[in-house]
Amino acid sequence: MKLHDILQEKFGYSSFRTGQEEIIGDVLSGQNVLALLPTGAGKSLCYLLPGYMSTGTTIIVSPLLSLMEDQVQQLQLIGEKRAVAINSFLRFEERQKVLNNLNQYRFIYVSPEMLQNKYFINRLKQLTISLFVIDEAHCISQWGHEFRTDYLKLHEVLQDLDHPTCLALTATATEQVLQDIVFALKLTDISFHIHSIDRQNISIKVEELASNDDKKEKLIQLVKKLQGPGMIYFSSRKWAEHICTLLQSAGVEGVAFYHGGMDNEQRLLIQQQFISDQLQLICCTNAFGMGVNKPNVRYVIHFHYPGQIESYLQEIGRAGRDGDKSTAILLYSPDDDDLPEILMMQEFPSVDELDHILTIINEQIVPGKEINEEWLLTQSTITETGWRYIKYHLEDNGWIFNNRVLKQLNKKDITTHIMNMTHKRIQYKQLKLHEMRSWIKSKTCRRRTYLSLFNEKQTTTVYPCCDICGYEEEIYVKQSDKNSENNHYLNWQHELKMILLKESGVHEKSVRNN
Repeated sequence: MKLHDILQEKFGYSSFRTGQEEIIGDVLSGQNVLALLPTGAGKSLCYLLPGYMSTGTTIIVSPLLSLMEDQVQQLQLIGEKRAVAINSFLRFEERQKVLNNLNQYRFIYVSPEMLQNKYFINRLKQLTISLFVIDEAHCISQWGHEFRTDYLKLHEVLQDLDHPTCLALTATATEQVLQDIVFALKLTDISFHIHSIDRQNISIKVEELASNDDKKEKLIQLVKKLQGPGMIYFSSRKWAEHICTLLQSAGVEGVAFYHGGMDNEQRLLIQQQFISDQLQLICCTNAFGMGVNKPNVRYVIHFHYPGQIESYLQEIGRAGRDGDKSTAILLYSPDDDDLPEILMMQEFPSVDELDHILTIINEQIVPGKEINEEWLLTQSTITETGWRYIKYHLEDNGWIFNNRVLKQLNKKDITTHIMNMTHKRIQYKQLKLHEMRSWIKSKTCRRRTYLSLFNEKQTTTVYPCCDICGYEEEIYVKQSDKNSENNHYLNWQHELKMILLKESGVHEKSVRNN
């Protein structure tokens, strides 16, 4: 069956979006591919369609449980029953059943952590794997905004699986991150497909307010006024719950909170209610960021700003995936400035936590014995993420192999090494945070500024663009809130802008299409 026939039959599309067909062509020819496509550009089609044209299994490495579940359910909606996500949502009995019948699945979604399980790898070796996909590939790079140490081990997984064709996908990666991805995966015969990160249908506004109380008042006004569905991002679970309650008390209906501290069933329920329009607004942390494939999100509000511009672009990319006009609003207050620093330091183990975990290993785990990670975490205050960070450095320097301690740990040398690496990571994150804050304070076009950070130049005039060079909040308000007088005024205003843009050499059609 031909490419376009499968596109129509399986997905209901008559044509490809920008970049898709070329990526798919290279994948089908057996080339390794690194592709950067903006959020909402249809990255999943780049591996799903080849999956239908091959006889083997497609493995998709995905960083979030919610993302896996959403993608599997999207496939089920188009009638694909041979897709499964292997993660903690599966009960033990279900997981064993899946593992015993892996050859029945065409698409297998799995976390990078699961790929460190030797039993699972041995099960995968029994399959014919036609394509190995790494979604959110920026997680591989130590300079990526969502760096995960287990992503760095994927080159070993590729080797174990006899080097199937590899497709690495990301929506937000600087040139440095792209180079780091290739280096970490040790890929050869690689084809690059790098497209603009710009989402021209999303206008951007930054509004500075005096305090958090002022931000709360403004947020209530916006939520009551803007056409939904919408999402609001917060820096912490506590804030997401607090503002959700505040909005409910203010009479806002169809609002719920979502964060990583909720149990799996709660998160899955909220996600599905939002996707099916039973909920109109989600107060969330970045745990909800990559897990939403909802086409009609009309606005994304940041109550707190993230630690780097890449994260911000990833999060506002949830809006307007259907191509219609949408908006991203960031509410800024000087009260916010301490939060990113605090969150940054919480990502890394402290010297005391590191010393404690190394002492436990030395005193209670003899060389050659396997580490019981679940037990180890109960003996310390360290988080699972913190332990994985330490474990990666222990493995990288030959202290641990196959989850077994090879020799007595030299606490002094290990502590010096890990804290030096942590210092470098913190320095880099502080640089990215400064970049984000400078963008917030900038007085030049916000779109042009963030594009420059990715070595891109703005080639098309966009309207509405941003609060610096052209933004109309009224475009995004609920239809019931627009009276005929306002509509007449806005139409006149819009026509004037079209005239001015045409005089500057920009064709009206190109502006409207953007």
